[in-house]
Amino acid sequence: MHARVQQWWVVYRIALEERLVYRGDFALGTLMRFLPIVTQIFLWWAVFDAMRHESADASETIAGYSYANFIAYYLLTMLGRAFSSMPGLASGIAQQIRNGEIKKFLIQPVDLIGFLLLNRMAHKTAYYSVALGPFALVYFLCQSYFPPMPDAGTWGAFGLSLILAFVLGFFLEASIGLIAFWFLEVSSLLFVYMLLSFFLSGHMFPLDMLPYPWSTIVDFLPLKYLAYFPSAVFLGKVTGRELVISLWVEVIWVVALMVLCRVMWNRGLARYSGYGG
Repeated sequence: MHARVQQWWVVYRIALEERLVYRGDFALGTLMRFLPIVTQIFLWWAVFDAMRHESADASETIAGYSYANFIAYYLLTMLGRAFSSMPGLASGIAQQIRNGEIKKFLIQPVDLIGFLLLNRMAHKTAYYSVALGPFALVYFLCQSYFPPMPDAGTWGAFGLSLILAFVLGFFLEASIGLIAFWFLEVSSLLFVYMLLSFFLSGHMFPLDMLPYPWSTIVDFLPLKYLAYFPSAVFLGKVTGRELVISLWVEVIWVVALMVLCRVMWNRGLARYSGYGG
């Protein structure tokens, strides 16, 4: 066990050092990603301004969200997606299977899934180490849109939801990449997943706005935990018993996808033919 932990630490440390050396663009890239929020600010200002002209009620809301809530929601979803997004993971796994590069994990004492997970952990550590400044600047400038600071329990649930979103996003995309053991080309499938994830994770709009039965369908999918759920927790949209149940459901999804990923890996190796590489 000690040798395994030491091996994991070496992999994580090397991956972190590599990213800190050549990814100085994290800060500028992060700042640029916040530019679309300017469009959202003006868009929702126009929507609520039109509503104010049509109604004498100054406290108009849409699906329980005020104008400030919408802006805060979009800022928080960008934070959630920064944790849960795994660019290039599924396509990278599929490419290694297709090109035969995966053979190196069959002859070396390194587990592919664990190796990729540690690399993504290093990636996120490097990213937030460098991008913390731009995040802090944007959230400081937009602080007027946020409600009063939540209590310690809400902060804890918010932090836990972000960590679980990272693990969930990793095993979701890793499972899609492992489909390449059966179908060598997964780019079309990955495109469909990314399209559905963009809409059904809550990145485009709060999922509270979905009517029945779509809201019920989305509740049964893991995608809402990638962006919507952490934002809703911070804004106090999910509290009490509902919050506890939702966190447990997210944990169940994480465990289920971990098992699925490991089963796909083992069964994929049983039918793998080592061409190429």
